[in-house]
Amino acid sequence: MMNIYVGNLPYSVTDDDLRAAFAEFGEVASAKIIMDRYSGRSKGFGFVEMNNDSEAEEAIKSLDNSEMQGRNLRVNQAKPREDRPPRRESRY
Repeated sequence: MMNIYVGNLPYSVTDDDLRAAFAEFGEVASAKIIMDRYSGRSKGFGFVEMNNDSEAEEAIKSLDNSEMQGRNLRVNQAKPREDRPPRRESRY
């Protein structure tokens, strides 16, 4: 299974829109737009998981720098998340 990062997404794109764009290349296991926890709005990026690596590679090649609703997408294989130190709460 390959995890794919999709950046520079229009803020109006939904999980279903993202899934549909990648479904043209093969089976999509999941598609998720990352939302801001405070405002509830899209952060402009998301992740797609595809079961077949060759289909995922084809989707990356075809969709990277392609246009969606006037914006050029950035599409590549997602890097593993790095462990970050816990955030300190400010006391203002």
